[in-house]
Amino acid sequence: METPREFYPPIEPYETGRMEVGDGHVIYWERVGTPGATPAVFLHGGPGGGCEPDHRRFFDPSRYDVLLFDQRGCGRSTPYAELEANTTWHLVADIERLRALVGCETWVVFGGSWGATLALAYAETHPERVRALIVRGIYTVTKAEIDWYYRYGVSEMFPDAWERFLAPIPEVERDDLVAAYRRRLTSPDPEVRRVAAQAWSTWEGTTITLLPRPALVEHFGEAHFAEAFARIENHFFFHDCWLKEGQLLRDARRLHGIPGAIIHGRYDMPCPARTAFELHKAWPEAAFHLIEGAGHAASEPGIRDALIRATDRFAG
Repeated sequence: METPREFYPPIEPYETGRMEVGDGHVIYWERVGTPGATPAVFLHGGPGGGCEPDHRRFFDPSRYDVLLFDQRGCGRSTPYAELEANTTWHLVADIERLRALVGCETWVVFGGSWGATLALAYAETHPERVRALIVRGIYTVTKAEIDWYYRYGVSEMFPDAWERFLAPIPEVERDDLVAAYRRRLTSPDPEVRRVAAQAWSTWEGTTITLLPRPALVEHFGEAHFAEAFARIENHFFFHDCWLKEGQLLRDARRLHGIPGAIIHGRYDMPCPARTAFELHKAWPEAAFHLIEGAGHAASEPGIRDALIRATDRFAG
């Protein structure tokens, strides 16, 4: 049995910058690896999660030139937690601006969770720009997927965490929790926003790993992180991420000819494995890896192993 792959060593960017993308938004970007090596772009999750140092470590730095960026309104991008002019299609356009900045014709596109959603939206819009596509924790923002996580489904596996998630919302509003949270996350009262943001974000931090990870839950519940994470994620889901029902699977035909990898934890709570399996059937060029003994997070050992093997496969 092969030894599971670990992260590449910690690495610092060789270049960083900020790009004005319009509507008052300025996004932070960084590049790591070897200038001129295989170009790649890393798309973080959330929406609203931002990039972290470990995200650089999925790629062999001697074989890749990776661009990472904080999507609108989160991480080191400004204005922080801003919802205006912040949609899926704004972000797709931002990725193209960044590709032009890098100066490559095509690149490897890597995204997990919401990053996988964004990667699929980008690849289906600009298939000619994608030399390979690596997606993890597949989420296509259908009504069934949103209901599974915010109405009935995961609530049955995490009844204790679900009760805490419900706590800020009066019973009369619990028929539509996404809308109820939106009212609070856009409240003019900062304390109302804070309470709602921490409850929303903590629910996610609690349910994304197979086994409990208190430090991760604490990170998700930290007030500053939760402000952007909860506001932006809720904003996107309230608007169905500006996608038509079933759009990403319907348009997966546009991925034909693109090599790739679909990586998904068998026990992924936020993102049911059925969606990943449906993508596999719609995009047969991609290798399909359903990881046993794994939840949603990229840090799950089996998922990390599959992701690093995939980046190695598409380097050069």
